[in-house]
Amino acid sequence: MRKSWTPELTFDLPDGTTVAVTVTRLLNGGYAGREQDEVAAHVAELAELGVPAPEVTPALYPVAPYLAAQTDAVPVQHGRTSGEAEWALVVAGPQPRDLLLTVACDHTDRALEVHGVAWSKNAGLDVLGRGAWRLADVEDHLDELRLRAWVTSGGGPERLIQDATLAALLPPRHWLGSVGHLLEPGTVLLSGTVSMLPGVDQFADRWRVELADPVTGHALGLSYTVERMPEPIG
Repeated sequence: MRKSWTPELTFDLPDGTTVAVTVTRLLNGGYAGREQDEVAAHVAELAELGVPAPEVTPALYPVAPYLAAQTDAVPVQHGRTSGEAEWALVVAGPQPRDLLLTVACDHTDRALEVHGVAWSKNAGLDVLGRGAWRLADVEDHLDELRLRAWVTSGGGPERLIQDATLAALLPPRHWLGSVGHLLEPGTVLLSGTVSMLPGVDQFADRWRVELADPVTGHALGLSYTVERMPEPIG
């Protein structure tokens, strides 16, 4: 029986079928760039900003499963939160064909991040797209898939904030090999993100993320508004 804190997500596949997945485990990859020398430099930069360095890279953060959501709005407590464009691996069942790939955005509390990255990951939703591809159908050209994110602030124009191919990130097979024992059916694993473009304000009112396949011409997308909750009383 599905527990009340295990959300059921549905994914539309290109063949017209829909796959329902009850999320029982949610994992966020971090510092997951394929060039780990560059990751080490990034860790050092973040340490200067007060973000604690991970003990190992890549890192993996367990997140409460109820934070996996297919939603058009993300509630936040203050103005220093932002998204992160990512891919997500969805383990829909026990067979290789049950491994799904979708687009995701890990909405993170940047104010809390300086106290603990794992805490910051558990302070916001992991937004997932409503469409997905079978990993087996795209894995032979995975590095060509393009991940992009745009933000909108204050009623202004949409601005590109992230843009990279999946060659920049460790692939799903890395995680299947290194933490495969955790990837039981019902697991969703987010990849970690790519660099943000300089000069674009990440503390935006709206995020839109796209994972595009140049081979097929198809794309998976999501978008959501960031909604401030009322100020606490007391």
